[in-house]
Amino acid sequence: MKLPRIMIAAPGSGSGKTLLTCGILGMLKKENKDVIAYKCGPDYIDPMFHRTVLEIETENLDTFFTGEEGTKELFCQTACGREISVMEGVMGLYDGLGGVREEGSAYHLAKVTKTPIILVVDVRGMGKSMIPLIKGFKEYDTENLIKGIILNRISKSFFDTMKPLIEDEIDIPVLGYFPNRKEIHLESRHLGLVMPEEIVDIKEQLKIVTEQVYESIDIEKLLNIANGACELDYQEQKEEIKTQDKLRIAIARDKAFCFYYNVNIRELEKHNIQICYFSPLEDEKLPDNIDGLLLGGGYPELYGKELSANESMIKSICSVIEGGIPLLAECGGFMYLHKSITDKDEKEWPMVGVIDGSINYQGKLVRFGYVEIEEKSSEFLHKDGKIKAHEFHYFDSTNNGDGCIATKPVTGKNWDCIHKKENWFVGFPHLYYPSAPEFVDHFAECMRIYKEIK
Repeated sequence: MKLPRIMIAAPGSGSGKTLLTCGILGMLKKENKDVIAYKCGPDYIDPMFHRTVLEIETENLDTFFTGEEGTKELFCQTACGREISVMEGVMGLYDGLGGVREEGSAYHLAKVTKTPIILVVDVRGMGKSMIPLIKGFKEYDTENLIKGIILNRISKSFFDTMKPLIEDEIDIPVLGYFPNRKEIHLESRHLGLVMPEEIVDIKEQLKIVTEQVYESIDIEKLLNIANGACELDYQEQKEEIKTQDKLRIAIARDKAFCFYYNVNIRELEKHNIQICYFSPLEDEKLPDNIDGLLLGGGYPELYGKELSANESMIKSICSVIEGGIPLLAECGGFMYLHKSITDKDEKEWPMVGVIDGSINYQGKLVRFGYVEIEEKSSEFLHKDGKIKAHEFHYFDSTNNGDGCIATKPVTGKNWDCIHKKENWFVGFPHLYYPSAPEFVDHFAECMRIYKEIK
């Protein structure tokens, strides 16, 4: 399968990957290319910026979640028919599980999908020292995947000086540069960049980025690199619907609840489950005739006042939960189900109240990173089975649940988590459904049973 593609990667976080990726996506869109974007790893926010540019969903690709073959298959499934695919890396190019393993790194994804890498190097405050930095990354590239360099935060005049020096010492073309533009200010929050819809002039900023990319990056060379990507072996398989009965699930989706993996939604749809989005912030009640409820991650702590004031929605959610509806909730959705959330300003806001506990700001990351979750009693998963997940939050609960054990894959550190019943799975971890297909099988069956008895 011929799939033109590139990865935008960097030596470390904060190097400008998202900014440059958005500029390149904007440039390709302006050239009327049928382009799709991907984010390496479990991040939710960077894909929102891609979506703002392209107006289509971005996919996550993660070799920890889906392994080598599964990741390649997911990429081929979603990239098939597109003119070009653009992947954005995660952290530093070689930073994987625990910061030490190859698995989960941007480089591992590029290696598995045989994707040419464009290395974005933030060279502000550097002179000739940028050459050994780039050379070191090139020498560590055992698969010879780094095919181009973009210098970030450098003036045109100094770029013109450095470009021939770099290309003379390192056999990699320098495709262009991006200067330091003060009018571009993508602010950060504790989970990364703030969400694009929170930035008043985001469209204008991204337009400036695209125009700068047009001016200072060689699009023809970049496209040649993408078109030169080798073919991938892939046999397309027809997806089968696993459940005949039409089911309906209500999924919270608004500014407070917006963290979802597209592949998880597709796993639900494979079971003939109709997705019914609703807003806990703005809607008065849940959608009618639903057979399941999913409360995803996000930032409920930023909207405590609004969520607490929407008492009719809280009553609607409490009513269906009391009636035994199958329930999934993770991170922000889990927080919403508590008696209260106390925000960073120490204001306490009453919430749904079905979890007997409170949520409080900790001032630091709590249980950050990849985990594997195993049930204490087998219901959602096969006996001794595990589902992969990720945690990234600064708030914690006084009652995290004890139905499962979460284990860090590198260190082996573990802890109790998850409030679990036969048709409940509620806790902080962001689950990746394809890592344990039986998870959705069980939940769909719970929805079917609920539909019959309600």
